[in-house]
Amino acid sequence: MDVVRALTARNGIARVVTMRRAGVTEHALRQAVRAGAVVSVCRGWVGLPGADPMLVAAAKRGVVLSCVTVAARKDLWVTAVSRPHLAAPPKSGHAKDARGVVHWSRPIFPRDPDLLEDSIENALVLVARCQPYEDALATWESAMRAGAVDHDVLERAPLPPAARRLLGDARPFADAGTETIFRTRMAWLDLPITPQVWIIGHRVDFLIGERLVVQIDGGHHVGTQRTSDIAHDAELMLRGYHVIRIGYDQLMNHWADVQSLILAAIAQRLHLAR
Repeated sequence: MDVVRALTARNGIARVVTMRRAGVTEHALRQAVRAGAVVSVCRGWVGLPGADPMLVAAAKRGVVLSCVTVAARKDLWVTAVSRPHLAAPPKSGHAKDARGVVHWSRPIFPRDPDLLEDSIENALVLVARCQPYEDALATWESAMRAGAVDHDVLERAPLPPAARRLLGDARPFADAGTETIFRTRMAWLDLPITPQVWIIGHRVDFLIGERLVVQIDGGHHVGTQRTSDIAHDAELMLRGYHVIRIGYDQLMNHWADVQSLILAAIAQRLHLAR
């Protein structure tokens, strides 16, 4: 078995024992290290010179990438990832030197010792414990929307209370995490708030009551997309709808102003058909 090919098939880094099981001889491994084609990462691990630095660091510290770090690496919605989030078994001595947020816990889903990146299921369990409720819910809904997890499997797993609550609350219908956050913040309002409604040939993010449309702009609302949005807003207003369009910064950093605007519209009965 070719050493470089075997490592490439394993994201560029693997345990020595795994390489041996794959048919790589000790002699071939030593030759590859001497030639510079393979590097010794730490005791028991080898890798390619260009291996993912986050995986290399995890191997050196005896941890796995997890929580919001795994979610971000899988292109799921996360509000922010300022430092790596890692997972380690309880009382793991090596993890004390890890740079980042370390979650010492026993995984719900057994971890393959050959992997340095946690399963998405284990990562979501840690997200539930680590992140504020609305941020965690946005990540969970993003995972469900992407088909990254099986709801029934999670339902049967012995989830801790925070994860169990999110499983019950999460819905796979939000088009983005911003929509999850908006819906969560407005849940107290005693009015029907319907997500992802088709009106006049286009889908709107939310319909409050019968006539109040709320659109949440992300970074892709530029150029031709922005032109189409403006045209649809005009068509909605001509048909008797009232449109409130908010941006990411408004939602995340100026929520009081956004909520006041929506409540003012409701106070004027703009959510009702006339």
